[in-house]
Amino acid sequence: MKTMISNIDINDIDLKELKKHAKLISEGKTVIFPTETVYGLGANALDENAVKKIYEAKGRPSDNPLIVHIYNKKEVYNLAKDISEKAEVVMEKFWPGPITIILNKKSIVPKTTSGGLNTVAIRMPSHKIAREIIKQAGVPIAAPSANISGRPSPTKAKHVQEEMNGRVDGIVLGGDSNFGLESTVLDLTGNTPMILRPGSITKEDLEDVLGEVVIDPSLSKKEDNKKAKAPGMKYTHYAPDADVYIVSGTADDVIIKINNLIQDNIKKGLKTGVMCLDENKDKYNGEVVTLGNTLEEVASKLFDVLREMDKRNVDIVYSEEFESTGLGQAIMNRLLKSAGYKIIKA
Repeated sequence: MKTMISNIDINDIDLKELKKHAKLISEGKTVIFPTETVYGLGANALDENAVKKIYEAKGRPSDNPLIVHIYNKKEVYNLAKDISEKAEVVMEKFWPGPITIILNKKSIVPKTTSGGLNTVAIRMPSHKIAREIIKQAGVPIAAPSANISGRPSPTKAKHVQEEMNGRVDGIVLGGDSNFGLESTVLDLTGNTPMILRPGSITKEDLEDVLGEVVIDPSLSKKEDNKKAKAPGMKYTHYAPDADVYIVSGTADDVIIKINNLIQDNIKKGLKTGVMCLDENKDKYNGEVVTLGNTLEEVASKLFDVLREMDKRNVDIVYSEEFESTGLGQAIMNRLLKSAGYKIIKA
């Protein structure tokens, strides 16, 4: 497949160039574009045949639902029903932005888009290029992360070009994503809002405006969800080629444990990668790639560092553990998925 690739400056959008990609979407074709979270692989959400092309390009199981991206809040009422007061509050407070809401769908949304479910996942992105391409296409755009299914999500233009060129009809390159982790997914079909995928809008942020918010109990389990209501809930996700392990314990114990594991791996002829905070980078002996100093930096860099480990051809990756509150919950969710829930106690 010949892919049309365009570099677009977010601060000086070439509308004529962007309209070419919007036209591809309106014609039932696939286009990758940047959002504030990760790059998305988009197609007309209301065109069943177009949506099937997303699954084909990703090698993605078709029972994994897709997020429908919209340009303005009014579009929600075309796509969903039973829209509660709490849904209204979330849309007013957090849109446009990195949060996806799950609502009961109307029949206009194909089951192919919803992964066979009677619900639909909807998000209104804040990224200027994403918003403009949705506006110009004139249709809601279904768009999962623009990567081969199971691989780390793409946060940089180079990730997309390396992995997806030739698999889609168009690619819009627009710099790096801001947040680096996919959107928070909030199920609003029940009495109590439930987080199905943590993200940069945290449980605490949501409780400030909604009151009680619960976390889907399956997030702490290794088992796949038989009927996932949100992306990222089924199958191993975010995994590099190397085996990933999370090392848990106090900071000093984790450093000692990882260095001992590295020495064991050297004897076995295995190359070891280490993911850690900047402050600890000189304390390890392996292929060290730092994740930053703050949780915001860790979230932004996590998928890029996982891809970097592939480029360094490491056999095993050890990651420090992070706190499981606030943004740390989203980071640990992605790390646990990439590690297949493999944890080593220090």
